[in-house]
Amino acid sequence: MYPTVNDPSEGLREKRSHWVKALFVLILGLFLTLGSPHSATALSDTQQLVVDSWRLVNQGYLDPDHLDAVRWRRQRQKALEKSIVSSEDAYGAIEGMLSALDDPYTRLLRPDDYAALKDSTSGNLSGVGLQLGPSDQSDRVVVISALDGSPASDAELMTGTPIVAVDGTPVTELGLEGTAAALRGDVGTQVVLSIEAADGSTDEVTLERRSVDLRPVRTRRLRSDDHTFGYLRITQFTDGVPEQVQQALEELQDKNIEGLLLDLRNNSGGLVSSGLAVADDFLAGGTIVETRNRDGIDDAIGANPFTLYDGPMLTLVNGGTASASEILAGALQDNGRSTLLGHQTFGKGLIQTLTNLSDGSGLAVTVAGYVTPSGHDIQGEGIAPDRQLSDPEPLAPGAEGDRWISEAEQWMEALLEQSPDVTAE
Repeated sequence: MYPTVNDPSEGLREKRSHWVKALFVLILGLFLTLGSPHSATALSDTQQLVVDSWRLVNQGYLDPDHLDAVRWRRQRQKALEKSIVSSEDAYGAIEGMLSALDDPYTRLLRPDDYAALKDSTSGNLSGVGLQLGPSDQSDRVVVISALDGSPASDAELMTGTPIVAVDGTPVTELGLEGTAAALRGDVGTQVVLSIEAADGSTDEVTLERRSVDLRPVRTRRLRSDDHTFGYLRITQFTDGVPEQVQQALEELQDKNIEGLLLDLRNNSGGLVSSGLAVADDFLAGGTIVETRNRDGIDDAIGANPFTLYDGPMLTLVNGGTASASEILAGALQDNGRSTLLGHQTFGKGLIQTLTNLSDGSGLAVTVAGYVTPSGHDIQGEGIAPDRQLSDPEPLAPGAEGDRWISEAEQWMEALLEQSPDVTAE
């Protein structure tokens, strides 16, 4: 799928992506069988949306015991007892069923929200540039990260900041997906966020929506005394990231860098397949990640024995490092490939499949969890860096005056002085 140096067979690379492809084949198979009759009475198109959604969860959800505990079959019955005439009726019924799971990641995306999500994974975005996640406290939503160059980044909204309301509507009413939807809108329009300050008070922040150039891969050279390092920042794992990373690594190595600083701060994830491909660029064999499905089966996804870059490297992480970027960071740490510097990562260790429904809406279902190669479960815990960097954390990762980059350069110099051929332990 993504070429590597001196890799004639591509066999091991295919093994790495086998699990990801298998998930989509499974979901496609489920989707194609959803048309079977629910009962002798024909269902309307809107009722069929409810039944389709119920079956996707029933056949794919990570924890079948939890489905039994919430009486999942009864949830379908209760939903179909309601009047379901319009699409909005169907969406309300589906969301009612899903609320019983108490899983913020298993959710319905209305057609506009589904289209916006697909645009973001292809590298296009208009809005305020906030990546959101559930809080440890029920019914709360927090900032995972603000995308570089976005209105949210300009307003210095920090990782972990609780969102209280959007345009006066409490997030307890909106939920996670509703909050994300409320932040979207036409370019040039404004939205008012109520956020919880550090002292517990509530502040209001007005943001103007605009088109955001994601530029998920950014690179430059760093010069430190007698050394030249490469700097590679990945802000999100979109479709084209593996190819962009490959090109960036080739260009940096042409400039004879002595070490690489990989920056995953505020990278809230994206496409797991892209994260796996980038991990494969740095690892010479070994396990990238292990996945666990509803049958409890461990499926280790391995790396090729060939790398695009095998020199010394360090990796910056923080509380905005989540999901696919945690897979990458955990693989580098557990394989002894890179020292992690910074702060604890976010802690999202669940994987969702996204299936399009017949009316253009989408359904995200939690179908697997992942652990690092050493068996560390990331969900709710995150990954601890090997070395904590100084507080306060820089507000603009990668910008001029970023103190953490300066500290990482000093760490890299010490690493190179230990041995000319040393790799980060």
